[in-house]
Amino acid sequence: MQVVTIETPDLGDRSYLIHDGSTGVVIDPQRDIDRMTSAIDQAGVLVALVAETHMHNDYVSGGLQLARQLGATYVTHVGDPVAFDRTGVRDGDRLEAGTMTVAVVATPGHTPNHLSYVVTAPGEVPLLFSGGNLLYGSVGRTDLVAPELTEELTHHQYHSARKMAEVLPDDAVVFPTHGFGSFCSSGATEIVPSSTIGVQRRGNPAFTTDDEEAFVTELIAGLAAYPRYYAHMGPANLAGAGPVDLDRPIEPVDAEVLRSRLAAGEWVVDVRARTAYAAKHLRGTISIELGDEFATYVGWVLPYGEPITLVADSALEVAQARRALARIGIDQLAGATDRGIDAVAAAGTVTTYDRAQWEHLCDTLVDCGDHPPVVLDVRREDEHAAGHVHGAINIPVFDLLRRIDEIPPGDVWVHCRSGFRAGLAASILERAGRRVVHVDDLFERAEQVGVTLALPVAAR
Repeated sequence: MQVVTIETPDLGDRSYLIHDGSTGVVIDPQRDIDRMTSAIDQAGVLVALVAETHMHNDYVSGGLQLARQLGATYVTHVGDPVAFDRTGVRDGDRLEAGTMTVAVVATPGHTPNHLSYVVTAPGEVPLLFSGGNLLYGSVGRTDLVAPELTEELTHHQYHSARKMAEVLPDDAVVFPTHGFGSFCSSGATEIVPSSTIGVQRRGNPAFTTDDEEAFVTELIAGLAAYPRYYAHMGPANLAGAGPVDLDRPIEPVDAEVLRSRLAAGEWVVDVRARTAYAAKHLRGTISIELGDEFATYVGWVLPYGEPITLVADSALEVAQARRALARIGIDQLAGATDRGIDAVAAAGTVTTYDRAQWEHLCDTLVDCGDHPPVVLDVRREDEHAAGHVHGAINIPVFDLLRRIDEIPPGDVWVHCRSGFRAGLAASILERAGRRVVHVDDLFERAEQVGVTLALPVAAR
């Protein structure tokens, strides 16, 4: 058997094509199915099954459309209340695909109806496709369905993970969907190309923690905030997402159109590098740098479903942003310009703000006298609690739009862990009329250069 992995780093997920040289099985495909169809064509196989491990909460699935396009059987849990025809399966079912057998295993925890698939072929090592159950070094989070189910699902997750180790040999290869930067993970995961049941048995807390209650307590205590757009993904997947046409032209916008949209308070997202944005941008736009975190923070920070117009330096950037947003169900962009800021400078006030490193904050704090600047930490609350700049205000970037009035008057020095979220926050603050300095630096450098930190008691 051969496994082709389709990675989606911006969502921290992996999809899989498994084939025996002639027949294929697809597990958990993303919305932009052209990447998967290219892999299928390259392998030269016919896909018999497209299977979901669960109704995903972090992206819109491409499974239904892929199965329809390929004429393959679409497989989900029989108990999922979907609004379309599919083949419902349950624990113990076995499906055939060429020389391969796909065994269905109920592994509730990440969701109540979560499934894992064990794919076998004569004389070969079993392959476990574990979805959001067993991850590399962790397990999937258990609080995405409903708060009142979290504890029950965490107990299920513990038993589901251990169940797989009981029925599979140590050399069985594990292929999770989540855990490569995904917020669907319940804790820190290992970013490694592959792993086995034996490796996980020796290092994954689901196996190394024999006290079930301790495992449940620790997992729940470690659950941090997750993106707000998740609330829209489950319903979209249950309804069955329609196809997305990534080649359909996007309305080009000129300076006049941009001016009217900015004046109306619409969301205009500048996807250029945060360094370029700080040096020159249109006042009123939002900086969300194109990269692995782009779609996550568009869906987390901006009101989901409201019109979005893009500002980019090239058609390639627009295409990349469009693809990333389609994966979370944002299909209809209001428009875009791919000619850079100079081409639309007449759209409004072209402005700039300062970027700084931690040394500059040290100098400012020494020279500020009785008027220190406001230091705003836009990391998550758990990150802030683990150590923060003494006197800093903590408002996570995803809460900034609704809590911006809590920030005291004065210049605001805004920071995060690496500079990405701080760039987004700085643009939001400036849009609201605040004077900002973007601390575009690694948080781990702060103490090294003399910034006073407040640390948790255990770290003192």
